[in-house]
Amino acid sequence: MSLVDYLIFSAFLFCTGMAGIYINRKNVIVLLMCMELILLAVNTNFIAFSHFLQNQVGEVFVFFILTVAAAEAAIGLAILVTLFRRCQTIDVEKLDSLKG
Repeated sequence: MSLVDYLIFSAFLFCTGMAGIYINRKNVIVLLMCMELILLAVNTNFIAFSHFLQNQVGEVFVFFILTVAAAEAAIGLAILVTLFRRCQTIDVEKLDSLKG
């Protein structure tokens, strides 16, 4: 596979994540999954360029991004559970209790 194939795959993942965020603004879980897709697209770019340029700096960035994504998922799900217990819904439009 060439670099262009990886970049096309990454662009597809990124566009899928952006479309999911744009189309579905109601479900928090879907929004978190779409953000993970966007981070996966970035990781794919880093790995592809790291492989084709014979440089391991991109792989180091992938480890940092994976740790941030894991922390984001854990904290996001913890906030989601707390909001569900308080408001009995995960619909973003109905979660207006955070307004000042």
